[in-house]
Amino acid sequence: MANLANQKTTSKPVSLRKLTMSALFTALIAVLAQFAIPVPFSPVPFTGQVLGIFLAGSMLGKRAAFLSITAYLLLGAAGAPVFSLARGGMHILTGPGGGYLWGFLPAVYIIGLVTEKKGPSTIINSTAAMVAALAVIYFCGALQLSLIMGYSAYQAIIVGVLPFIPLDLLKVLLAAWLGLQLKKTLERNGLGHTLAV
Repeated sequence: MANLANQKTTSKPVSLRKLTMSALFTALIAVLAQFAIPVPFSPVPFTGQVLGIFLAGSMLGKRAAFLSITAYLLLGAAGAPVFSLARGGMHILTGPGGGYLWGFLPAVYIIGLVTEKKGPSTIINSTAAMVAALAVIYFCGALQLSLIMGYSAYQAIIVGVLPFIPLDLLKVLLAAWLGLQLKKTLERNGLGHTLAV
């Protein structure tokens, strides 16, 4: 009985505030996904949604960010036009570019895990977490791309990773800076509790 009580106290439910923030980030990612540019050499377009992924992980923490991305993927799988170029449907998740979308789940968890650690968040640890998350997204994306398209690992990297690195690294720097500024602004205005785990 004592063990059951201990389990109840250590496993905190996600607060209503966090659920609201998660829903807002789900919507933000869906909007950013529409800033998409198809490229002729790859089945994967340039999109803005990775910026939303980075911000969700840094602002929400691992659990609420994971919930936000899960909701995003479920909406898209159900047919809502939340994926890039206003597309939706399970075929997007199982298609050539679906691996990048699946990679969002471990990516936000990694960022949230790092940014939740005690001590002040810095631009360095935020950037490092986002670069690690980006590597996970690339790995998942290139893996599914190679399986679906029959590419070798080299071809998948050439088509599905290398062209995206410069722009994605700019998104990392922007998200790391913006995330810290937003947190400072919320704390200055007495709203830091909205980000509490």
